Amino acid sequence: MANSQNPMTPKLSSPLQHQLQKLAYEPENRNMLLPSDFNQPILMRTSERGGIFLTTDDNALARQIEQLHKPDARYVNVRPLFHLVEEIMNHSSPTVESLSRDDREAKRRPTLNGLEEVPELPLIVERISSEMTCKLLSGIDAHNTTLSVLNMLPHFSWEAKVVLTLAAFALTFGDFWLLVQLYSTNPLAKSMALIKRLPMIMEHPGAYKNQFDTTINLINAMLETTRCIVEFGELPTVYVTNEDPEVKAAMIHFPIAVYWIIRSAVAAATQLTTMSSRGVEYISATAESWELSNWTHKLKTISDHLRQTLSNLYRLIEEKKEIDAYTMIKKIIYDTMHIDNIKVLKTLIYADDDVPPLFDVPANRKVHLDVLRRKNVLLLISGLDITHEELFILEQSYTASKVHAYEIVWIPVVDQSSQWKDSMNDQFETLKASMPWYSVHHPSIVGTSVVKFFKNDWHFHGKPILVVLDPQGKILSPNAIHMMWIWQSHAFPFTSIREEALWEQETWKLELLVNAIDLKILDWIREEKYIFLYGGDDLTWIRKFTNETRAVARALQVPIEMVYVGKSNNKELVRRVCAAITVEQLSHCWQDPTMVWYFWTRIESMIFSKIQLGKVHDHGDIILQEIQRLHSHDKSHAGWAILAKGSTIVVHGQGKLALMTLQEMEKWNEMARREGFEVGYGSHYKELHMKEYPCHRIEFPSTVKIPNSMLCPECRRHMHRYHSFICCHEDFTAAAEVSPAIAAAATAAAAAAQYEA
Repeated sequence: MANSQNPMTPKLSSPLQHQLQKLAYEPENRNMLLPSDFNQPILMRTSERGGIFLTTDDNALARQIEQLHKPDARYVNVRPLFHLVEEIMNHSSPTVESLSRDDREAKRRPTLNGLEEVPELPLIVERISSEMTCKLLSGIDAHNTTLSVLNMLPHFSWEAKVVLTLAAFALTFGDFWLLVQLYSTNPLAKSMALIKRLPMIMEHPGAYKNQFDTTINLINAMLETTRCIVEFGELPTVYVTNEDPEVKAAMIHFPIAVYWIIRSAVAAATQLTTMSSRGVEYISATAESWELSNWTHKLKTISDHLRQTLSNLYRLIEEKKEIDAYTMIKKIIYDTMHIDNIKVLKTLIYADDDVPPLFDVPANRKVHLDVLRRKNVLLLISGLDITHEELFILEQSYTASKVHAYEIVWIPVVDQSSQWKDSMNDQFETLKASMPWYSVHHPSIVGTSVVKFFKNDWHFHGKPILVVLDPQGKILSPNAIHMMWIWQSHAFPFTSIREEALWEQETWKLELLVNAIDLKILDWIREEKYIFLYGGDDLTWIRKFTNETRAVARALQVPIEMVYVGKSNNKELVRRVCAAITVEQLSHCWQDPTMVWYFWTRIESMIFSKIQLGKVHDHGDIILQEIQRLHSHDKSHAGWAILAKGSTIVVHGQGKLALMTLQEMEKWNEMARREGFEVGYGSHYKELHMKEYPCHRIEFPSTVKIPNSMLCPECRRHMHRYHSFICCHEDFTAAAEVSPAIAAAATAAAAAAQYEA
């Protein structure tokens, strides 16, 4: 398995995946794992020759190196030794840049833990160091010295060969700089430095600057190329193998890369060993520096290619890990029996043993998931744009139904590809503080695979959803928020069975629409008054409709009440229309925008509830047909009106026909006097309606899952499906008061849909 300590291997996209790995290795979950072999490193395998960096000479050299590569079944985790090599390089000379890629690694205490498989490691490193020194002092050239070192390491993997060689070089490099650093303070170091003639270097530092800089650049290139090879060796073979095209293409370069790393180590060791034995005049020559620079460039070219390949592979691994994590989530939630709900909650909310994942808002403290054990849990999943109105209604329902002993947990979902900013954190903290239930203590512990599960399986696309879990973690409803909007606490325990039972109890009546939003309307219902519920944003039509209604009421001497319920969008325009209605005393209207929002949210929720229950094509569902008709009227940007007598809804129609019916009272007033206002009005409206069938539009926001087809509420045929783009200028505030007629016309034009089939 890839070493989890490696700072350069692809990090899990979130702590959730660490948790999933822990869950996966529990005995009852082992059968969920895909077949994998984490113990066989990629670089232990053979590779093909060829490649874009290899010249004819390099190809011949690569074949020679491959003949010396005969790895056995041993696997050596070289990462700890490579950390030690980096530590030596980091601390040896102030001119060597910090090579650590992770602050934790820089602070790590040097250790050889993990290398117990090679108890003779110190002896091997010493032998390599001696081999390089003896061969060079014997006059053997660097090429043959490199081959000699490779001959000592035939059974080791590619990454082990280079790390062991760098460890041998690090001994020479560290000894050199240790004496330089201790020369002036330690008598033993001073004596040893005199034997090595280091005082010459210290007396003429400027003369050696070019030599040092060139050597350090080469060391950096050696380390980076080695780092790439080590990372290739740590790639988990469950996700990538040496048969993957990118891996095969990269492995072509390993023989020549290993050769040049070892040869560069030999050259750098030679420089350090012989530097003080030569005069300043020799040191100033550039031939050797040019050769080292050439090797540096060659290694950098190879390492750049390997690093790009690794980046591509890491993206691929992350994608595959996300798929595996997503699959694991589905199996744990849907295919596994649980004695309680903790494992399901831990799968969705990363739970560190030391840091509690939840925040108890009323108690102002962090708590562990155990507080939810064997309880009914409602997962409130939303973005940071959840509205005040939504929270207000949810809090009302939550407070009213605490007796049922269920808990709500807010799981905020944010775009993890964007940077977490202070403004987002402030928004999150403000929302969290306003909630009387539990909250995830930070959005970062909600993993990307969990978010994918929310979107794919629970159809979360921005609008809040409320997922219901029973005490054993079983899903009772994939989204009970529609039940919460429609019936509030009466919907407990928020199951699909309860949802169906509540619908069976409902009939198409005025109480279903207004609920307890406006107590005045409930009084009118009890008094059996005639009630016009109307909406739209055309103030001209509103004036005509309300004036005609009052005229008809006076003429027929019937008590008619009217209430304006606004529109489902464009709050600012609705506010101005409502202000005009109040000033002109046209009718009763809802001044509180929360009441308007709640009315239309309940209407939309009724449609979604029916869709969720699979009732969207039920020809006998009168409630669904009428709700669809009301939803369509609202989206038409024209007026509409519902006439009810008490709780009984008599007529529900578009504003144009409702106004025309009132204006043509002389044609039905006799019937109204004989049989009642509702009979006369309803009869004439239906007569007009038979001559003019309006188009119907059922619009859904992009943040919800919509059905593949819907039936028209009028003719019951399948409606055509379009995509629309709508702007309602919710954030626009006019500097001066806009005339209602102009505002209505501007809004209608701006909100016109641009359809594409």
